[in-house]
Amino acid sequence: MADQPRTVVVDDIELHLSPAVEKHEEWIGQKDVLRQLQACWLTVHEQDLALSPRLIGPPGIGKTTLAMAGARERSQPLYIYQCTSDTRPEDLLVTPVLVESGKIAYHASPLVTAMLNGSICILDEGNRMNEKSWASLAPLLDHRRYVESVVAGITIDASPDFRCCVTMNDDESTYEIPDYILSRLQPTLAVGYPNRQDELAILKYHLPFAEAEMLDLTVDFLQRAHDLNLEYSPRDGIHILQYALKRLAQDSEHPLSRDAAWHESLERVLGEEARDLDKLAEQRKRALGGEIPGVDLSDFFFGPDDSNRPDSDN
Repeated sequence: MADQPRTVVVDDIELHLSPAVEKHEEWIGQKDVLRQLQACWLTVHEQDLALSPRLIGPPGIGKTTLAMAGARERSQPLYIYQCTSDTRPEDLLVTPVLVESGKIAYHASPLVTAMLNGSICILDEGNRMNEKSWASLAPLLDHRRYVESVVAGITIDASPDFRCCVTMNDDESTYEIPDYILSRLQPTLAVGYPNRQDELAILKYHLPFAEAEMLDLTVDFLQRAHDLNLEYSPRDGIHILQYALKRLAQDSEHPLSRDAAWHESLERVLGEEARDLDKLAEQRKRALGGEIPGVDLSDFFFGPDDSNRPDSDN
């Protein structure tokens, strides 16, 4: 990739650009969803526009990694903006900064930098952002393809090569994204949990020095959790393995067995409840309105040893 400029002038306003993300991760498995993302970013006619899809899935599943892999396959620079509940429109677009000379310098966000450079921007964890900030992106996400910076007093057009996607966790969000924004963030691409082979490959990719026994313990745990619809992810598996390996290497005078180190790590990373996945799944089911044991009204009127109880043997 060619070197990107550090500043750009828009309507006599100099914008200091954000640096691109240099690191790129491999996307392992689920090739269909990667092809779907690439299709969203294609244009099939000079009047056609690229789409800005939503990548939906549980936390830690690799949605950001998927988008990074898509950028690498297109050989375009990548920018990531981390959305939060207190993100302001000026944070998303152009931020004024007071410099030593007492003047105001204008810094373009990763999103605006990608627009100007014709690059790719990931809006990460988009369902953490408030409506006011989303509203500032409405003209960018439809046919108009621009944003307006009130702070800098300029309108910024997106390059025809600009591409965007938004990652969202499928859990409770801080703010509900308004329908007029959701209608612009289409299509929705679902990213699911990997199968055993892919999950093992993911762990080996991140921890190539981990022994097979430790890898198998972790993958068996994760696959069982997926079967029970529990939210433990490959990211959790990586953390379990990392801590277990560090505990094994820590103290030669009081060595732990691999099994003991792994189970200790499981508790430290995910909590004691993770030791019994079946029990945890049943608890979650009940908490979400699953089957609830019947209530015996006799308990309100008779003690457990009362001979007058209808179910008493006396």
